[in-house]
Amino acid sequence: MVRTLECPNCGGTVELKYERTINAVCIQCLSVLDATNPSLQILQKFEGAKRYQPKIPLGTRGKLQGGQYEAIGFQIRQIEVDGVTYEWSEYLLHNPYKGYRYLTEYNGHWNDIRTLRALPVASSKGSKPSVIYGGKTYTHFQSASAVTAFVMGEFPWQVRVGDSVDIKDYVAAPESISSEETEGEVVWSIGRYTNGAEIWKAFGLKDSPPAAIGIYSNQPSPYTGRIASSWMTFTLLSLLLLLTVIGVAIVSPRDQAFRQTYTFSTGNTEPSFVTPVFALKGAQASLQVQLKTDLSNDWAYFGLALINDDTGTAYDFGKQVSFYAGSDSDGAWTEGNRSGSVSIPAVPAGRYYLRVEPEMEKDGRPRRMRYELTLQHGAPSYFWFVLGFLGLLIPPVVTSIRAFSFENRRWAESDYGALVQSSSGEDD
Repeated sequence: MVRTLECPNCGGTVELKYERTINAVCIQCLSVLDATNPSLQILQKFEGAKRYQPKIPLGTRGKLQGGQYEAIGFQIRQIEVDGVTYEWSEYLLHNPYKGYRYLTEYNGHWNDIRTLRALPVASSKGSKPSVIYGGKTYTHFQSASAVTAFVMGEFPWQVRVGDSVDIKDYVAAPESISSEETEGEVVWSIGRYTNGAEIWKAFGLKDSPPAAIGIYSNQPSPYTGRIASSWMTFTLLSLLLLLTVIGVAIVSPRDQAFRQTYTFSTGNTEPSFVTPVFALKGAQASLQVQLKTDLSNDWAYFGLALINDDTGTAYDFGKQVSFYAGSDSDGAWTEGNRSGSVSIPAVPAGRYYLRVEPEMEKDGRPRRMRYELTLQHGAPSYFWFVLGFLGLLIPPVVTSIRAFSFENRRWAESDYGALVQSSSGEDD
């Protein structure tokens, strides 16, 4: 039953729709009235410089969680952090059978909230304080003192502009648990992040909801589940690529076109030479040049050129080989390898010879090296497989980086700061 009374401050009409209303706020002058007093005693007059307009008009009805709720109360609450004031909106909703629930909005981020009937349990796990409720762990995000800056509508509790309450928020996206403490009384509630479009649809509001700005404390990450999925896909495709590499290695023809052992010393006046002409048979394929040396604590560089004996087409390339060994306080060690190889992709069949020009360090001491040259035509080239592996690695790495960046931006607004601080050290 609706009671229509007159505001004792401005004479405006005040409608009281609910029997449990304790405080009502006159829509016209925003005076806080005692609804339990038949004459609507004035408890507080509005003295604020700014009047707020709720995005969900009071009296609007919408369907949430299977029930029809009406917006009956609205308030603005504020906190101050490092000298900066932040404010958010709270809507009190009522259903005659299911009771009360709340909607909060901050910068386009909405939460559907209800009061808890059972208390969460404090937990000591992790580096941050946390609570456990319903088998889920919620991590402490922020503590602050919130002040009521504006009120409108009906409330089943005493409400005043200037009321202060200590708030602690714990998050486990897309949910959050909050405690509000005032004068020894603690009230716990649980909220679920809700898209603004869902709120607009539920209440049949016109136009579009305000766009969400930034990342909210319990906003679900768009990368949830995608990291594990992307790495699983990467693993499966990598295994398939590995099997392909093994198959190619097994079926690829390996025609040993040339093999010879040589000796080089730094005393040679003309170190360069050419090999006898040899034939590369079959279809166009990669050519692998293998070098095996007896180097010990030394290096050698091989300037090489594969030359077509008929056309004069030349493939110039080179390879450095080095091997060092010794021991120190940590034990024996080695560095480098006595062998090396170079692959030339897509070499057509034909008659070829190899020009070889070995080089070693010239420091006045005689140096001598024995080495073996082997050429295999048709040996598989693994360059494209390596490139494919790196390509497969890009999606999961990018997804992981984006997910971490999302969480870093989320926690930057908490009491603990960003997970990784910016190196610039400058304020934006």
